[in-house]
This record gives sequence, structure tokens and C-alpha cells, in this order.
Amino acid sequence: MLKGWLLWVFLSGVVAALKYVVIGIVVIAAIAAALVLILHTAHQVPVQHVGSPNGFEAFVPSSQTINYNGHTDPVGDLILPNGTTLKHAIWNGKYADTIIKNHNQIVQLNSQFVGQTDPVNNQPYVPLQDFYVIKGQVPVQQVTINGQTYYVIEASSINPGNIAGFYTYQGWVPNFVTAINTPGTYAAVLPGNSPVFQWTNTTGTVAYQTTIYQPYGSFDGRLVLVLPNKKIIPYGAIDNIAGVSLNSYGMPNHSYNPSG
Repeated sequence: MLKGWLLWVFLSGVVAALKYVVIGIVVIAAIAAALVLILHTAHQVPVQHVGSPNGFEAFVPSSQTINYNGHTDPVGDLILPNGTTLKHAIWNGKYADTIIKNHNQIVQLNSQFVGQTDPVNNQPYVPLQDFYVIKGQVPVQQVTINGQTYYVIEASSINPGNIAGFYTYQGWVPNFVTAINTPGTYAAVLPGNSPVFQWTNTTGTVAYQTTIYQPYGSFDGRLVLVLPNKKIIPYGAIDNIAGVSLNSYGMPNHSYNPSG
């Protein structure tokens, strides 16, 4: 009997010790989880507003996309009014799918036309690029994904009326952003018989090429930005992203006259 009683006491002690060990493990795990949450929260970079309250920024998609928070988003550059370019920008939220589709359409059209000859001025077509202008400041959050820093544009926090899509020659997008931020710049429509189409340079080529792309998507060409020094930048508007506050650039009511 004495041996049985001693065995029972011993086993009871073991069970009690194991209970405390299990409780200790649970407590340690809970503390670790809390620390992870605290550290994660402490290292989150808050949303910042970049650009100018009265200016225009432009998101220029590349052909890259990324899975961000379970959604496929386009990746590209964000050009600010002062000319600064934020690389590795992610467009997250409203219009993300539409931007991807528009860009893929432009890429497809480029592969079809670039290198062919413009029948009006006998110059080769050039690559066009879609881009998305934002009026006012842009909400951006800096994040790190797989060691790479990205600038996430929180597009759903932007008034849709302040977002519009455009396209022009690939090399002119920064010039377009500079021009649209220059006081005195305005937009105009090229008449169907405009002599600009016949200019034997890139300006003439792009002016005509924007019209060539029209039947293939939500594209509307034959537009030009006219700078105060009278230089022009031919471009087109993208109809499926056309914020009303940018109507004067998407649907201008001026007709361009080179001699005017």
C-alpha cells in the first residue's frame, strides 16, 4: 500500500508540473504574438500625400503586375509635378483592372503598328504609352515586399472625378506632366485635315498614330497640349477613365490652328 501511495503522489506531481509547463508555453506564445503585433504596427509607414494640391501627377504603368493584398495590381512609375519620379509604384484599388487591360491593349497595338510606315508623312510609327493623370495630391503608402520598397497608390481614396487616362509617345510622358503643370497650357482638338498630320517628324507621326489606335479600344486621339511657347504635344484620351475635373484635357472645346 505504501508503494502504491508513493507512486500516486509521484504521478500527481508529474501531472501538475506538466500542467504548469503547458500553461507557461501558452503564456509565452501569447506574449510573443502580442510582441509581433506591436512591432508590426510600430513599423507600418503611414499614408502620405505626395504631389501638389493644385497640380497634376501621373501614374505610368509598366507591363509588370503584383499580387497585393490578394489582388493583382499594375506596377509602374509615379511622376510628380516637380519632375520627381517614384519608381516601383503600385496602383491599388479603383481602376486597377481597367488600367491593366488598357495597358495590355496599348502593348498589343504597339506590337502591331510600331515600325510600320505612317502613310501620311512616310515616317515609322513609334511606341505609345498609356498614363493616368491625378488632379491634386496622391495618397501613397510605402511598403516593403520581398525586400523591395514600393509606393502604393491608394486609388480608392482618390475622387474618381480627379483621375483620367491618356496616351502619347512613350518618351513624351514626362514632358506631358511638365506641360499640364505649366500655367497657360491648354488642350485642343486637331481638325481632320490638320497639316500637323503631315509634319515629317515625331510630332506629325504621333498626331496621326493616336487616331489609328482609336478603333481598337477606349481610345480617342487627335488631341494636342499647346504650351505657352506654342509648342505642342499630341496625345489621346482614354474614355473608360475620364474624370470630369479633367474634361478640358479629355474633351477640349478648342480647335488647334498652327498659325493661331
